[in-house]
Amino acid sequence: MVKELYDVTIVGGGPAGLYTAFYSGMRDLKTKIIEYSSQLGGRMLIYPEKMIWDVGGVTPILGGQLINQLVEQAQTFDPTIVLNQKIEGLEKQPDGTFILTSSTGEKHYSKTVILAVGYGVLTMQKLEIEGADRYEVTNLHYTVQELEIFRDKHVLISGGGNSAVDWANELEPIAASVTIVHRREDFGGHEKNVLRMKESSVCVKTPYEVVQLHSDGDLIQSVSIMNKETEEIERVEVDAVIVNHGLKCDYGALEEWGLHIEDGVALVNEKRETNIEGIYGAGDFIDHPSKVRLIAGAFTDGVLALNSAKLLIEPDAPKVAYVSSHNIRFKERNEKIGLQDNDYREVRG
Repeated sequence: MVKELYDVTIVGGGPAGLYTAFYSGMRDLKTKIIEYSSQLGGRMLIYPEKMIWDVGGVTPILGGQLINQLVEQAQTFDPTIVLNQKIEGLEKQPDGTFILTSSTGEKHYSKTVILAVGYGVLTMQKLEIEGADRYEVTNLHYTVQELEIFRDKHVLISGGGNSAVDWANELEPIAASVTIVHRREDFGGHEKNVLRMKESSVCVKTPYEVVQLHSDGDLIQSVSIMNKETEEIERVEVDAVIVNHGLKCDYGALEEWGLHIEDGVALVNEKRETNIEGIYGAGDFIDHPSKVRLIAGAFTDGVLALNSAKLLIEPDAPKVAYVSSHNIRFKERNEKIGLQDNDYREVRG
């Protein structure tokens, strides 16, 4: 079997990994993306209906739509994309290259590695009530895939983080009623969004938690909630329950590679270099003194990591890629777009 050696292998297909793949193409590097799940998009796949406002130059956009655009952009320079493979093994060769081994036993060969694995393999924190899982096929939800299914419904949300608050705000105009239950007085969401929620018709119940689900068959019809301070029980009639108690994160065997990991994140320097030469990090997986936990910050991490990888492979290369308006890799694409624009103007003219 021919051992195909890549310049860069990006582990993780979320926003950081996808933009890094695009930028790697700008730098004319042979690129591979390896993603654990069956789809590209990373953590954003959990919130396709969530509105995203904070990507530079992009007006408010649904998470699912942003994923589609990032995937399309990542494929500009035809990287190799591998899905459904969890990377477990890492072996550095005497010549400095790496062998990555997946859980399937497949091996991947690369000169450099960029880890954009987010928080690892994510699983939803389930509602810890006996028998709750039976309702997961009916009206107990751990994510919101489509807002419309909650139209004119009485919805109860359990949770107090960003997503719970965002879902309450998104559902408030279309649901018959929205009740949000949180075990603490303070919410973990962005201050502006929490204020918007509290000033709306959303019924905010703190400090409460869900203690029992009531049904007549396979559908939850009401929920018992308990005040954490007084232990008073209230019963709320519902058509649907949404639970957002956070995510369990698992890096698996990656934590055994010898990377400098503290408090669940890998520490890197300003060049996004880890403590292992040839391995870099981007996105939520890493931390450094200037870390910005926005999608825009993940893009910047990817660019800096890729530039470091490029200079390791080609020490005499320019430190950064030429901007797209002057980058020869876009010449044919720009000419094609220009031709299409001319054809459009002729038709309009």
